[in-house]
Amino acid sequence: MSLIMIRSVVRPEKADDVMAALMEAGFPAATKLAVAGRGKQRGIKIGEVTYDEIPKIQIMTVVSEKDKEFVVKTIVDAARTGGKGNFGDGKIFVSPVDEMYTISSGVKETDLSSIGEARP
Repeated sequence: MSLIMIRSVVRPEKADDVMAALMEAGFPAATKLAVAGRGKQRGIKIGEVTYDEIPKIQIMTVVSEKDKEFVVKTIVDAARTGGKGNFGDGKIFVSPVDEMYTISSGVKETDLSSIGEARP
């Protein structure tokens, strides 16, 4: 079974909503990091001051490929501001995971039960 890493970069005020939505959807395993960056808007200008790096939160989770679309939709629904979304709501990056190891045991993981998976 193929594993997929989903990295979401979201507004700080939406991070808890995304984490709660993932938990409720049956995907409790996630890593949350404080990050800063800018999108194609090149930051934001407020008055005479330009902020070229905006604080965001990155949330990473690993899921089976069959759950990818469901998890991406769950994140989009929780992270989007307003009805149609707004500039600065963030991005989602999806990539394959070739291998995964548990540090405490050094064992290569082959069972998705250790990372969480959608419940029927």
